[in-house]
Amino acid sequence: MQLSRFPRLRFAHLPTPLERLDRLSEALGGPEIWIKRDDCTGLSTGGNKTRKLEFLMAEAKAEGADMVMTQGATQSNHARQTAAAAAKLGMACHLLLEDRTGSREMDYTANGNVLLDDLHGASREKRPGGLDMNAEMEAVAERFRAAGRRVYTIPGGGSNPTGALGYVNCAHELMGQANDAGLAIDALVHATGSAGTQAGLVVGLKAMNADVALLGIGVRAPKAKQEGNVFALAQATAEKIGLAGLVERADVVANTDYVGEGYGIPAPSTIEAIRMFAELEGILLDPVYSGKGAAGLIDLVRKGEFAKGQRVVFLHTGGSAALFGYRGAFDGPSSAGEAR
Repeated sequence: MQLSRFPRLRFAHLPTPLERLDRLSEALGGPEIWIKRDDCTGLSTGGNKTRKLEFLMAEAKAEGADMVMTQGATQSNHARQTAAAAAKLGMACHLLLEDRTGSREMDYTANGNVLLDDLHGASREKRPGGLDMNAEMEAVAERFRAAGRRVYTIPGGGSNPTGALGYVNCAHELMGQANDAGLAIDALVHATGSAGTQAGLVVGLKAMNADVALLGIGVRAPKAKQEGNVFALAQATAEKIGLAGLVERADVVANTDYVGEGYGIPAPSTIEAIRMFAELEGILLDPVYSGKGAAGLIDLVRKGEFAKGQRVVFLHTGGSAALFGYRGAFDGPSSAGEAR
């Protein structure tokens, strides 16, 4: 398997740091917790989509595109990073943003990632929730093509076999860092949504026979649907790199107990996790993905799912820019209290 056979642009800050979370580990009293800082990939405040976009934007350029288009929720981290990548490469970018939460708060509809979309020069359209957003995107793309633009469309989250290559590569990067540090990783935990991050990690870890338990904490879909989406994409990704049949259904595990009321709606456990990481480690999570992923990790540690002495890595998928769209969610008291 040689990922260098696939077109790739290099604008991510790699390798991202792998750090031990001493204070969080001590506070939870369970396993030794580490963090893989994919919030530090460098592109427009960073995030996991940057790895995917290195491959996706290279493919767009190879196909002669002069415009990229993608879709996501109003506060989409992927839309923001796509707009930034397009700006860096001098390409036009058009975004379709879906209203998945129904929020009319000005912070949510105009601040955070939406503000950054605008600053990167992307144009955008809104759509109500519940539509087939990839179909909506293709219809708009045809409109631009009819006007002479060469449009490259990217599915939500950058989650197709090309984008997933970014996380096949991340699996290799992580295991290389662990080997250099003499760190035997027992489990890798992360937020899973559009499936590309988990699918790429499944393929990369399996190809190396890494013997690391991979757990995705779902942020939107029910367990059966989430695992099915990841498995299908992992199979397609493995086939793309010449390893058809590598991935088995048992390799894909998701826990969807921490979704709360729905996608983009932070649960109390999400807010607690965000506060804990901020107050104990100086690390900012987001209310949609990494906050829910961390909430799952924290609760599972408290329940004894990870044993004392184990080493667990949390993959931080970024997204802290979205915090500024959720100011009202943090009106309650700090978990550390009013005074220290």
